[in-house]
Amino acid sequence: MSGLPTNKKAHFNVFLRGAGHHSAAWKHPDSNPKDDLDLDYYAEIAKIAERGLFDSLFTADNYSGLGRRLEPFTLLSGLAALTKHVGLIATVSTTYNDPYHVARKFASLDHISKGRAAWNIVTGHSQADAGNFSKPEHPEVSKRYEIGDEFVEITKQLWDSWEEDALVYDREREVTIESSKVHEINFQGQYHSVKGPLNIPRPPQGYPVLVQAGSSEGGRELAAKSAEVIFTAQQTLGAAQEFYTDVKSRLKKYGRTPDQLLIMPGLSPIVGDTEAEARDIEDEFNSLLNTKQSLRRLSNYFTVDLTEYDLDDLVPVDKAKPYGTITTGITSRQEVVVDAARRDRMTIRQFIARSAAGHGHVSFTGSVLQTADFIEKWIKENGADGFNILPHIYFSGLETFVDKVVPELQNRGLFRTEYEGKTLRENLGLARPENKNKAIWALRKEEKQVPSGH
Repeated sequence: MSGLPTNKKAHFNVFLRGAGHHSAAWKHPDSNPKDDLDLDYYAEIAKIAERGLFDSLFTADNYSGLGRRLEPFTLLSGLAALTKHVGLIATVSTTYNDPYHVARKFASLDHISKGRAAWNIVTGHSQADAGNFSKPEHPEVSKRYEIGDEFVEITKQLWDSWEEDALVYDREREVTIESSKVHEINFQGQYHSVKGPLNIPRPPQGYPVLVQAGSSEGGRELAAKSAEVIFTAQQTLGAAQEFYTDVKSRLKKYGRTPDQLLIMPGLSPIVGDTEAEARDIEDEFNSLLNTKQSLRRLSNYFTVDLTEYDLDDLVPVDKAKPYGTITTGITSRQEVVVDAARRDRMTIRQFIARSAAGHGHVSFTGSVLQTADFIEKWIKENGADGFNILPHIYFSGLETFVDKVVPELQNRGLFRTEYEGKTLRENLGLARPENKNKAIWALRKEEKQVPSGH
């Protein structure tokens, strides 16, 4: 595929999630399940990731349920003060927020972190969310993506409402802001009407890095149009290659090149010095699973109750609900999970174990060398530009990856040995976006001769 580098290096993000990503992590004696609300806990994860030269860390979010998840901007602002290099990705829904709030918060986070902020753009996936925001119903998928598309455009315009040199702090003229360089956007859309301008200068990165998580048709198109990183769930190399080729091929119609979007599937690695050691770790965690609870959850993808089957029966993929009929949750996840069971002819026992480790993302259990081989293959054969790492448990799962797998990848020339720059964009190899309104405003100034000074 033209536009792709021939000597790709991997990029890594670490996905924050409670005690770890394995469903039974919180039950393991080495876990810290009571630290979900402790900033020091997340700071330790961030520092391990930074030691491993990870590009970023990422926190998911939702607006309903009984989780114990810290609000992303609050958490990441705290982590910004405790780290220097690692990027900070916050998940924010376009369905249950206003563009002005989101643009302002991300601009603030980018300033606080000196250019390390990123926005994981989601459209929301729960009817329960609607009830918490005075909305009569949760919009259906296509409408959510329409709203999301407009929402992203508004936030970009708000970030661009300040020219780069609007802040002057001219003591002689007693002017701090050149008012002629701060502009209303007067956006009138189908779902939002926003006057502007933003009340904070343009972010250090121009825009925070735009991330999109999802693999549905709407998600792919939104990613091709706006995203610079996409987090996706692909359980086989073949499926990952199909997704990679499809999404990268959509960029051209938006005037973009393949290197302007990094595709990072989720990967849940269980790593040992030997494969046998890694298998023992996997077996230990799987022994802590509540099998019936796992089967009830996985049954949501089927028209039958999986608890009625023997664990050594093949997954009844012929009984899967038709794709597209599940309208709550991550709608693309069903297809990924069921297709993997079909491709690998999994037993229900294997299906439970695979789902427990990566909850829909690919999981890999093996030695340090085998894990490095797996990553190298996906990178070199265009299944990924990097990975969203889902450690099975914190802290040890991430520490093993950082202290053993990363050096092996560095020895192979597949991963950096130092950070390339100071901002997340620089480390990801992404260009800083130009202010789209620069030429327009220059023309307006000539026409109107707007006086400067504030």
